[in-house]
Amino acid sequence: MLPAGVVFDLDGTLVDSRLDLATAVNATRERLALPPLPVETIAAMVGEGARTLLRRALPERVAGEAFEVALALFLDVYFERCLDATVAYPGIPELLAALAPRLPLAVLTNKPERHSRRILDGLGIAAHVGLLVGGDTLPMRKPDPAGLLHIAARWAASPQRLLLVGDSDVDVATARSAGTPLALVAWGFGALDRSAAGAAWCVDSPAELLAGLR
Repeated sequence: MLPAGVVFDLDGTLVDSRLDLATAVNATRERLALPPLPVETIAAMVGEGARTLLRRALPERVAGEAFEVALALFLDVYFERCLDATVAYPGIPELLAALAPRLPLAVLTNKPERHSRRILDGLGIAAHVGLLVGGDTLPMRKPDPAGLLHIAARWAASPQRLLLVGDSDVDVATARSAGTPLALVAWGFGALDRSAAGAAWCVDSPAELLAGLR
């Protein structure tokens, strides 16, 4: 049975944003006289929102007001740089274009909504996505089920009739908490043991996902 709609994670699922996230994190660290971190180290910190990413990327001694100033800097730098190197994964634009006429599509991400919209618009894929729920759209964010429940309500569907497509343990936990089936992709940041993640569907390419949804 086809789902009532498909909900996509953003970073590591639709787009490869590692370089731009690393640029913004390391610009913030440089302002604090800290050495840069490797791109892959920063990529492994992504998934639970900007605040958590920066908390993981900075020493614990950067706290209180100093941390808030650093977070504001990170968000400003990242907004300006978020399209420098970020690209849609191969096959994603074609996947979205093929699905959009047949199924409602949404993006559910812990990235701030403002930054997410800039990326979707800049990569030319926003037109295929009818609904965006960012990390600051609602009071709660993934892995809390509120985002999926919000999308389900907007589509007048039960969360069990949706499909969440993601790459990380955060997406696994989100799908589980909402009772939503999950398609776990192989190309993202997550590096999960897919057999242990509990996903109903493990997908190796956007073409495979499209074929399964036909």
